[in-house]
Parts: sequence; C-alpha cells; structure tokens
Amino acid sequence: TSKMLPLIVLFLPLKLPILVCTFENEACLYQRSTSVHKDGDVYSFQCFYLFATTLRLLKKSYFKLTPSNYQNYLAFTFAVEEINRNPHLLPNISLGYEFHNFIYSHWRILENSFILLTGQHEIPNYVCGKKSKCSAVLTDIPWDTSAQIGPLMELYKFPQVSFGFFDPTFTESGQYPSLHQVAQKDTHLAFGMVSLMLHFHWTWVGLLTTEGHKGLQFLSNVRTEMDRNRICVAFVKIVSSATVSYLSVMQKHDIWTADTSSVNVVVIYYDTDSQNDVSYNIVQNLMTWKVWMTNSQWQAVLDGRNFILDSFHGVLVFSHHHEEISGFKTYVQEATPFKYPGDTYLFVYWYKNFHCSFSESDCTLKNCTPNVSLAWLPLNHFDTAMSDRSYNIYNGVYAVAHALHVMLFGEEQGPPMRNRKMMMFSSWQLHPFLKNIQFSNPAGDQVNLNDRSKLDSEYDILNFWNFPEGLRLKVKVGTFTSHGPHGQKMTLSEDMIEWTTGVTEIPLSVCSESCHPGFRKSPQEGKAPCCFDCIPCADNEITNETDMEQCAKCLGHQYANTQRNHCLHKTVTFLAYEDPLGKVLAGTALSLTVLTAAVLWLFVKHQDTPIVKANNQALSYTLLISLLSCFLCSLLFIGHPNTTTCILQQTIFAVAFTVAVSTVLAKTITVVLAFKITAPGKRMRQLLVSRTPNSIIPICSLIQLTLCGIWMGTNPPYIDRDTHSVHGHIIIVCNKGSLTAFYCVLGYLGSLALVSFTVAFLARNLPDTFNEAKFLTFSMLVFCGVWVTFLPVYHSSKGKEMVAMEVFSILASGAGLLVCIFVPKCYIILLRPERNSIIRIRNKTHSMRKESSYH
Repeated sequence: TSKMLPLIVLFLPLKLPILVCTFENEACLYQRSTSVHKDGDVYSFQCFYLFATTLRLLKKSYFKLTPSNYQNYLAFTFAVEEINRNPHLLPNISLGYEFHNFIYSHWRILENSFILLTGQHEIPNYVCGKKSKCSAVLTDIPWDTSAQIGPLMELYKFPQVSFGFFDPTFTESGQYPSLHQVAQKDTHLAFGMVSLMLHFHWTWVGLLTTEGHKGLQFLSNVRTEMDRNRICVAFVKIVSSATVSYLSVMQKHDIWTADTSSVNVVVIYYDTDSQNDVSYNIVQNLMTWKVWMTNSQWQAVLDGRNFILDSFHGVLVFSHHHEEISGFKTYVQEATPFKYPGDTYLFVYWYKNFHCSFSESDCTLKNCTPNVSLAWLPLNHFDTAMSDRSYNIYNGVYAVAHALHVMLFGEEQGPPMRNRKMMMFSSWQLHPFLKNIQFSNPAGDQVNLNDRSKLDSEYDILNFWNFPEGLRLKVKVGTFTSHGPHGQKMTLSEDMIEWTTGVTEIPLSVCSESCHPGFRKSPQEGKAPCCFDCIPCADNEITNETDMEQCAKCLGHQYANTQRNHCLHKTVTFLAYEDPLGKVLAGTALSLTVLTAAVLWLFVKHQDTPIVKANNQALSYTLLISLLSCFLCSLLFIGHPNTTTCILQQTIFAVAFTVAVSTVLAKTITVVLAFKITAPGKRMRQLLVSRTPNSIIPICSLIQLTLCGIWMGTNPPYIDRDTHSVHGHIIIVCNKGSLTAFYCVLGYLGSLALVSFTVAFLARNLPDTFNEAKFLTFSMLVFCGVWVTFLPVYHSSKGKEMVAMEVFSILASGAGLLVCIFVPKCYIILLRPERNSIIRIRNKTHSMRKESSYH
C-alpha cells in the first residue's frame, strides 16, 4: 500500500516584547537550522504544511522565543504523532510537517505566504512544480495582518484553519470563506464576568481593553451586561498597541490615572496583539491591590518573570473548559534535544535552563544537568498544562486529519478518492469537508468547525497564584456555563480563592457603601447610579433588602419596627375589662350603681318622712333611676365593641342624661314655685298642685330622642379600626358616625344643664327647711365643669384613652349629681333622724316666721 506525506503549515506571527536570551557562542546557533522537518513513510511530491512560523536570530545576539509558543509547537507535533499511531484515522498514511520561522513583519509574513502557496522562493505567484504545493495552513493571524494574508489566501481558495480565539467578524463579513475556526464562541464571556461581579456584589468596576476590533466588541458586550445588571463602569481605558515600548516607558501614566484609585476590581480583555503592552504597564505601576478579571489570553503574559511582589497574584481568569489530553505531559517530559537533535528550540531551552555548554567541534550541548526535562522547569518558564491555544492547535490538526479522512475514505461529502493515483487533489477540495466536520477528540470533547452550529463556550474560572522563584499554580475555583438553569449557571468555591497581594477577605469594589435595610438610596447628582447616599425610611415605611431605591409602606394592619426593616402585625386592642383601666372604670361604674340603688332603697324605705317628701318625691325617684341608667350605660363603652353596643351607648347615654338633667331642672322649678306661692288660689299654686313642672322631663327627653333618631337614621355610629393613633396597635373603637349629630346631642344636653344651673343659682337663697336649691346649684356646677373639661381632653386623647375619658366623664358627672343632691339627705335620714320629724319642722317654721315678722 502506498503512503503519502501531507505536510501541514502552522502560521504563527510573533510580536515584541517577549522572552529574550543571549548566547555565548552565537556562531553555533547560526549553524543550526531554524526549520523543523518531518517526513512521512513515503515522501511524495505532495506537501502539506502544518506549521510555518519564523523565529530568526536577530543581530546583536538576541533570540526571541516564548514558552507558550513553544508549547503550541509541542501540541502540534504531539497531535501529528498521535494521529500517525492511530490505525483508524488516515490508515496507511503518515502526516508530516515542516516548521519555518520568521520575525513578526508584514512583509515577511506576506513573503512566506507566497512561498507556502507556490513553493517558489524567487518568483512569486508562479507555480513551477507540484512538489511544494500546499493544501492547508493552521493560523493565528491577528486582524491587522489578516487584511494582507486573507485576500492572498482567498485567491488560491487556500484552506486556513484558525486556532486563535473565535472571531465572529471573519464569518459575518463574508470576506474569508476559506477560513475555518476551531475555537469555541466567546459570546457569553461578558455574561460570565458580570455574573462573577454580581456574585461578589462588585458594582464599581473598571474596564481595560485593547483597541482592536475584538477588544471594542467585548467592551460593548460587557457594558451592555453591566448596565442590564446595574453595575457601574468606573472608567474605560483603551490601550493602543503602541502604548508601551522599551523606548517610551513614560507613557505608562496614560492608563492609571486619578480616576482609577477608587476601583478595586478591573476587567482586562487581552487579545494576542497587545497582551504584553497592558501587562507591562500594570507591572511598572506595581498595582498589587487590584483584583484583575481577565480572559484566557492572559495566560501567556507572565512567561519568564519571577515576581516577588506580583501585581497579578490572585487574578481570576475565564478559561475555555476542556478535558485534559492524556499523554501530553508525558510527551513534554520526554522531549529533549538529545531525542530530537534537529529541534533548535529544545537546544535553546536546555542551554538556558540546564547549565549546558557548547561543544566546539560540532556545536552540540554538553555538561548539562543529567536526567532533566521541561517538566522540571518552574511554571513561569514552562507550563506543561495545555493552554487554550495549544488545545485549539491540537484540535485543528485533528480537524484537518478528519477532513482528509472523510474526503479520502468516506462517503459523506461525495465520492471518495479510493484510487491512490487520484490523490492529487487541489486545496480547495478540502473546504466542504472542513466546513462541516464534527468529531470527538481523544479527550471526549466535541469539535465543530461549522460556525453556525458551534456552541458557546463553557468556562473554567481559574485563580492564579504566584510565589517567589517561579512557583505558580492555576487553581480551578469555579465554572460558568450559559446553558445552565437560572441561578445555577455559575459554581464557585470561595474558600479556594487566593486574593490579590495584601487582601485576605473578599474585596469590596463599590462607589458607595450599600444601604442597609431601613434605608433607601438617594442618587448623588451628576454621578453614576452606583454613587448614592443612604436616607432613612419615613415613618411606617421599611426596606428589607440592601440597596433599595424606594421604601415600602406597611399595610394598614401592620407597623414598621424601630429598625424600619420589617413590618410587624399590629396588636388589636380596645378598652377591655381585662385592662387595668377597664377594671377601674367598670368597678367604679358598678360601685356607683350599687350606691345609687342603695339611695333609692333608702328613699323608698323612708318615703313617708318629710325630707323625702320635700321637693317632689317622684322627681327624686326619677333622678335616681336615670342615674342608675347613666352608670350602667358606661359599661357599654367597655369591652369589644359591636354595632349594637355602638348604637346603644350613644343613645342611652344621651337619653339617660337628658332625663337626669331635665329632672334637676324640674326639681329646681318646683322649689321656685313653692316659694313664690304666698296665698291660696293663685295660679302658681295650681301649677304646683297639678305637678306641671314634671312635664319638663318628657318634653326635653322627646326632643333628645328626636335628635338621636335623626342621628341613627342618617349616619349612625359604627365599628372602626384606628390604625394610626397608637404605634403598633389597631384600636377597635366606635366611630361616632355623624360628628355633627353627636355634637348636637351633646350641645342640647349642655344647654339643659346650663338652664338648670341658672335657675338653681337664682333660687339658692330661698329660705326653707329642706331647700334643695343650693345642692342643685352645686351639682349642676360639677356637671357642667366635668363636661366642659371633657371636650378638650377628649379630642387630645387617642385610642382607648379617648373611650376611657368618655366613660370617666359619664361616671364623674353622674356621681356629682348623686353626691351633691342625695348625700346630704341620706346624712339626715341615717345620722340625724331628729331633724326629719314633723314637730321639728313645725317649730323651725314658726320660729322662722316670727323672725320674719320681727324684721
């Protein structure tokens, strides 16, 4: 079976500044080839370049090479050897490659592109032999270079497999249909970074990006996500690719200015072109107090540096998730310049790191540290863990191999080229196979070169630890996937995170401290929304979360606690019998009721005595019964109110006191009429005999009943919930309904009392044995004084104290009438019975007449 040697080209321009080393014997290096070549089992006129990059020796003895680029080369060669050992992929066909180097230069890249396309070193754009014809190239071309390389490749429809980070611009523009991208999409990188900000409550974040189109696109994406999640952009710095150079280090102050001092978290977006520019600026400023959050391009930034006080210690890196490639670390460990004597790069590494010297005869290495490998080097010199770019190169090689396999052996994309004599194919024939190729690599990850069906990336969140002497660790502390359910897109192990130098706890990055519950945010005029003052909530308003913009008012049955961060249920209260105040008032009402009943019993028992018969015995009984009603109606104000008690307490109170006051008025008029009668047969005597004054009681009571009827018929009292009078309480009270009707009833009662007081006051000095005028005057004075005091105190009281004041006024005014009118009579009946006899009264009356005649 014949075998062929496809040679694959990898195109990797490099840029200053990078790792620099100087050699003692420069002539030895000039004797060595900077190209690497691997034949297949059978060399054919077909050539299929995979890796074409140039790292020429510069004048003045400088050699530029970065460990990350060399890892890319090792990943490439490892993939080629792994494919050649695989009997199921391209069977009986060995892959070969050539590796060339050139300085980063647009002209050099363009020149070598002609060489790769035509196989000619002297005549461009002219193919004179099929032996050097190229079929595909792996590239990581930056945007500015692609403008020159891309059109040239498209002229030949030359397949380009890009292992750089996915750039949608190439697909959307349609200018490079021959370009196939291996990397996953970075659509949700901004979303992932903002999710991390939200997790740590970072709301004041700076943005630092490069001026390339990828950096500007990321800047637009991350600002959109930050605005959507109310995270403020503290500053935006866009770094030009010429910001830092060894000849102009004074430009370092262009990035870090006064407006960056308040920011503790900075997002840095690196692309391949400017990563060293940004890092150099940060390192020069020794900014060790910042938390850096960046993308996986950063991982090549610190190659070769030994930072004791490291600005990047604790950086959080969003790296594309991929499984570990089995056997790669072993392959790296076994790679030595003695095993691969033609590899100039291993030659350089051994000389620089393992104390080797040159043999003068053949410029080979000698006296090296024995039994060493690249894995022995510190991680800042060489990291054996495969980076994202190396992983993409690995997948790119497999993508080309799978596309070749399908084209040569499969039936999926058209008739296979089974005839080995027909294996001379044009490069453009590989395009449809590369475009739609999908496969699982040896690690089990899915690889898809179709841009439209390519899935978004899953990210590993890495924490970079850097210690003296090149000891480094990249620790996986979390993951992020845009496909996860809400609230579970990101997982994070906070206890594993090593923060930036000098920080032991989760750092804060806010413009203003959070407003705690009980406060609301008040924006600061002219500043970003994240800059605000904290204002306490108003009365009965709360905030139960941090950074609330508005306070929420508690419902009617709730009230705000003293911290104003929680609404509590109000206590339902009323003037209950169980309350101390309710007990006192109820006990007083019952005591006065019993006392009034005792006086009534005493008067009934001694109804035939002169003192009881004086001043109209029936009126005394009526007054005592009305007072009983007044004392008992006060009990209606105590206890849980209901509609019935609310109506009864007002009507009984009004009618009972109207009867009592009108009775006092009738008694007073009776006294006046009794003293105005000087001769029998006069009209006043007829009024007294016919008991006309007693008719005042039903007339006055009827008027009061009419007023109460109008009140109850229009707007009667009802049960009300007073939620404002007492903080934290809902007071069940009887609302008066119509305040106008209430004051009309009260005013009418006051008018009767005032008339009674006036009449009694005028009759206070009339002589008689049992003249009640003085006692009636004093009783009405007490009555009026109580109710005049009641009105202002009633209106200044709140809640159940208002009800208690009304009950107290009822009891006090009723007690005033009882004590002032009936206690003197009870005193005579019980303690001075001799004064309550007919003989004593006649003797006193005779003496009073004699005294009157004498005068």
